[in-house]
Amino acid sequence: MKLATRFNHTRDGELLIVSRDLTQVSSATHIAPTLQYALDHWAVCQPRLQAAYQALNAGQLATAEPYLPHTLLSPLPRAYQWADGSAYVNHVELVQKARGASLPEHFWHDPLIYQGGGDSFLAPHENIPLINAQVDLDFEAEIAVITNDVPLGASPQQAGRRICLILLVNDLSLRRLTPNEYTKGFGFFQSKPSSAFSPVAITPDELGNAWDGRKLHLPIRSYLNGELFGEPNAGIDMAFDFPTLIAHAAKTRKLGAGTIIGSGTVSNIDPSRGFSCIAEKRMLETLSLGQAKTPYLKAGDHLRIEMQNSVGDSIFGAIDQTVVSMMEPAKAC
Repeated sequence: MKLATRFNHTRDGELLIVSRDLTQVSSATHIAPTLQYALDHWAVCQPRLQAAYQALNAGQLATAEPYLPHTLLSPLPRAYQWADGSAYVNHVELVQKARGASLPEHFWHDPLIYQGGGDSFLAPHENIPLINAQVDLDFEAEIAVITNDVPLGASPQQAGRRICLILLVNDLSLRRLTPNEYTKGFGFFQSKPSSAFSPVAITPDELGNAWDGRKLHLPIRSYLNGELFGEPNAGIDMAFDFPTLIAHAAKTRKLGAGTIIGSGTVSNIDPSRGFSCIAEKRMLETLSLGQAKTPYLKAGDHLRIEMQNSVGDSIFGAIDQTVVSMMEPAKAC
């Protein structure tokens, strides 16, 4: 099943069912007005949404409309909880080196998660605001899952059964602001502006063998100004799988329906597949060339993040954004 949220002049938008081939949508408001409502009542709403999804794919819904990605918000335009992990420890190690720091050994054995800002996400085709050129704006291509209620102290096995939906993320970072916040030891805040999510969120069964219940075994592709920047495989070098990340987040508190848990920047130890953020490439340039060559994002840069199945079809739709100076108004949906 594939779901999306359309802008309708409210904060939480209108829930849509999306066809498997991303060509048609149909309003699902007769089942659930919003995605958050559906997640709050997943046991009741999921079978009805699934039936409508099957009818849409079979061409049996008179309410079908064209799929227009520019009208879509992030599937959850705001979330009660957005917590992002660093499951690809290779990425953490490279970023630590960029800060002139070594990686503590426990990072390989104990998941690292920060609490992100869930009150306002960028739409997948919304411009990325750049407050000034000195903040070192970077993208981070990631995978995320959305859960229903997760009980306090859930085991990884229990946590895995709470995964409802999967989606892609552009978790933006302001690299120049990170070191000061990092040394305070109290988590990121100013260095983490609003993230954007893929237009479409999908149930795990849509992925077939690419989803093993723990990891997504497909490349995530990032294009910067029309050129492939990287296509690391999300199933490789993931030190902590999603059930482990969810269980870690639920160790001391229950998680409410609609919690989003991110994987962190997808990163492969083998650099031949490219990168899911600029910081990694800059670090390897520094190690091999003596200095970084690739600039951070600037006004006018165009970014596209997407994942295709084995026959080249887009699975989640694309996060497709342009960086704009704060002197310019952000594009409205």
